Amino acid sequence: MRLSVDYGDNTIEFDVKFRQRKIMAIHIRIRPPDDGCQGDCPPDIPGAICDELGLSNRSPADVVISNSKEINQNVDDILTIIEVKMSIVWNWKLLECYSGFKLECTGNYRTHQGNPGLLRSDSMLKAIGKSANIRASSLKSSTIPIIIIGNTPITDNYYDKVDHLKRIGFIQGFWSINPNPVNTFENIKATKGKGFYRFDNLDELKTCVLGLLSEERNFFSSMKSKEELGRIIEIANKKTTYEEKAEEFLRIIGG
Repeated sequence: MRLSVDYGDNTIEFDVKFRQRKIMAIHIRIRPPDDGCQGDCPPDIPGAICDELGLSNRSPADVVISNSKEINQNVDDILTIIEVKMSIVWNWKLLECYSGFKLECTGNYRTHQGNPGLLRSDSMLKAIGKSANIRASSLKSSTIPIIIIGNTPITDNYYDKVDHLKRIGFIQGFWSINPNPVNTFENIKATKGKGFYRFDNLDELKTCVLGLLSEERNFFSSMKSKEELGRIIEIANKKTTYEEKAEEFLRIIGG
């Protein structure tokens, strides 16, 4: 399945590969107008690899928005990293009837033995852990947004955690692209700080994706005394513009 979204003079292409109704691979790339890509491109890419970001053959990225279509990515080409945590959430039965065939819903994920997608604690922890590995691998990861995409809500004991992760810039969001995973109160639209957000249509998704790509952002973290932080702020404040002050602050923190 392929979805193309116009972005300025470029086109963002979402290429999703299925096998036995399961998502096996997703590749997202930016195609410039003179790319000449026709027909069956982009190629079937199971996951992007970038050793500098800790994305190896054993643990590649599920999705990258990148200026390159190669499997082996240069960190400078990667614009966004997306991890996908999805499961089957509705069960259907194909029934033969007098007039042909019809689909009968046999239940949502609440009838399953286990929890699907982002409702699984191990899925949440794996996504957070992989994001930590990316952030710890290179300072260049500080300008790359990380998104976790699923097709379910999250459990209420993760509400504050995902909001905190978004607030500190560690992960830019846990997104659900399934408007109707279950018809109950637990199908929340968003957490208070929008660390989790459910998209109900393509326009909502496009707005958020383009918002991430429209300006450069920086993740930073450090543990310093108030005196050290005060000195850093004083040094950075000697610069003229807000951007220069921010660059100086990030340079000292990163150093």
